[in-house]
Amino acid sequence: MEQQQKLLEKHFSTLGARVYLQKFRAPHPVDHSPVNMANLIVEWFPERAERVLLCAHYDTLPYPMLDPRDPKGVFVGANDGASGVAILMELGHHVKDLNLKLGLDFVFFDAEEFIFRESDPYFLGSEFFARAYREARLPFRARYRCAVLLDMVGDADLQIYQERNSLSWPESRPLVHEIWAVARRLGVKEFIPRPKYDIRDDHLMLRNIGGIPACVIIDFDYPYWHTTEDTADKCSARSLGLVGTVIMEWLRGLK
Repeated sequence: MEQQQKLLEKHFSTLGARVYLQKFRAPHPVDHSPVNMANLIVEWFPERAERVLLCAHYDTLPYPMLDPRDPKGVFVGANDGASGVAILMELGHHVKDLNLKLGLDFVFFDAEEFIFRESDPYFLGSEFFARAYREARLPFRARYRCAVLLDMVGDADLQIYQERNSLSWPESRPLVHEIWAVARRLGVKEFIPRPKYDIRDDHLMLRNIGGIPACVIIDFDYPYWHTTEDTADKCSARSLGLVGTVIMEWLRGLK
């Protein structure tokens, strides 16, 4: 994680963004010892008070707990974690060319799934971030118009349905419709304009605690979820490019 933080900090600082580590501690789910964690925040156009938030989790599951053969083996998380990070890293190259009217932040959440049993608490990083935002304790001034979470967006067989929580919240529903309308206009048929899954993810913390209209873009039809098979060969550069293109076009249209 420390190596990843250094890589991301260098990547985004070189591109002209401000980078913050939002450090916090949480108890280890097994022995309750304190664990140092950190969200990584990337700030673009710091002079703009009204902002948009794009986010992903950059931690990975400790073990591939759903693997039928080796649930204590090595979990790579090429799709479940790394895919959202990859899109935001690439998007960083294009931010200055988007002609945005709003401020923009990327946030990489830690401890989205620092779990060893299904009963362990999820979303520690996004919960910490959302509370800090609600209490005006972020390291910069921000008023978020909306937040878009990217998770599991690299599947080679990409099918992104609208997520039911995002659609059920009246303040978030227009955001969902906007993004899928952009995909339709671009001819990206992998964005399927109907609901399918009710997903518990970091967007719940952003909306329920932070009060930010939020939605998640996720392909939950991924047969390698939480197994040793979630590796790069199951992912596709084309899928990453399609999702990134839709997000860039949506950002361009914000007023």
